[in-house]
Amino acid sequence: MPSMLWFRRDLRLRDLPALGAAAAAGGDVVPLVVLDPALLASAGSVRQRCLFAALRALHESCEGRLVVRTGRPDHVLPAVAAECGATQVHGSAESTPYGRARDERVRAALAARGVGWVATGTPYAVGPGTLVTGGGTPYQVFTPFSRAWRDHGWPQPAPVPRGLRWATGIDSEALPADPNPADPSEPALPVCSEAAALQRLTEFVAEGLPTYATDRDRPDLRGTSELSMHLKYGTIHPRTVLAAVATSGVRGEGPERFVTELAWREYYADVLWHRPDSAWADLRGSLAGMAYDDPAPGSATEAAVSAWRAGRTGFPFVDAGMRQLLTEGWMHNRVRMVVASFLVKDLHVWWPHGARHFLAHLRDGDIASNNHGWQWVAGTGTDAAPYFRVFNPVTQGVKFDPDGDYVRRYVPELAHLAGRRAHEPWKAADGDAAGYPQRIVDHGQEREEALRRYDAARH
Repeated sequence: MPSMLWFRRDLRLRDLPALGAAAAAGGDVVPLVVLDPALLASAGSVRQRCLFAALRALHESCEGRLVVRTGRPDHVLPAVAAECGATQVHGSAESTPYGRARDERVRAALAARGVGWVATGTPYAVGPGTLVTGGGTPYQVFTPFSRAWRDHGWPQPAPVPRGLRWATGIDSEALPADPNPADPSEPALPVCSEAAALQRLTEFVAEGLPTYATDRDRPDLRGTSELSMHLKYGTIHPRTVLAAVATSGVRGEGPERFVTELAWREYYADVLWHRPDSAWADLRGSLAGMAYDDPAPGSATEAAVSAWRAGRTGFPFVDAGMRQLLTEGWMHNRVRMVVASFLVKDLHVWWPHGARHFLAHLRDGDIASNNHGWQWVAGTGTDAAPYFRVFNPVTQGVKFDPDGDYVRRYVPELAHLAGRRAHEPWKAADGDAAGYPQRIVDHGQEREEALRRYDAARH
């Protein structure tokens, strides 16, 4: 009798404990993907393109046997189980608010048909909700969480089960094609597949890991792992990444810093597990009285936010990041912090407006990491006292893009300004010669205004 494996955020075969559990149940395995209209409606075209590319690669890995259905999972899974005679459905445990509620509906719907739901493993090295303090409460600060996370550890990557057999004869919909394969306005995306993820991991460990501690903050360099997209869709598991780092032979600050960044991803997932309300509301209520400007249609704030989205604020480092987002579906993490600070503290706009824009365009858009990263910048999240941290877009650019290469790459109107001059075009007589816009705000004045609003909210 076959068992079913429901793929979600785990679009791979290696290091997939749920696959091992499905295979161990005996019989053939029915590999199933459910295209959930609720999730597809919330994903921009970039994320849909990544998802469908990963599904096409997974279909090949499953020897062309991947079963694709569209509909509500609590309707689709019982129907497919009845079609193939499966008595168990396997999958990785979910941790997002939507995923947990959906899986509970699926469990109940399957149970009503006499079919068991078996959750094995998670998309994380340590499952969200696993770690608590000595007092049994969730961790409120990253550093102690990180220590507990490392002390807890994780198993070695799970192998692909031997003798795995995919079931045949089950009807499937055709896999979706790329939604925008020839649209010049759409970003050119890297390959999203298990093979591409493993190849990139190998390249990064050999070339990027030794210098990661210093290069990770340089958007002008290829200093990051570029694995965030693959972790998002589960074309690679973080355990596989951690194992590769541990066995790389690389020592020093590079691997230590990289593992810490993976811990941040797991921390934000843990925060969302314990506080699902923090997906779209302030985690900490201490700034509940903060005054924000409303980007209502036709307002000056809406015009400023539109300039921010288009990368036409007049601040080159900010504009380079926003244009990178639009042209690549990705943005360097250092620049994400700077552009987020600009929206919240220079334009005085509440962080969810920016978080939604990011999720609409990021190929690695993950609600836990994205939204809690925004809150970290906005001063309403996990950091203890962050609101005084107002990123200066000019000094940040000069420090982390010292030769201006990153700015000139994405802001061609400044290609004629050599070196760091690209960060301050208003100081050059020909700075706007190619049509680069003037600054839409005075950063110094807006910083003071942000701190004034913060002080008023506290008191």
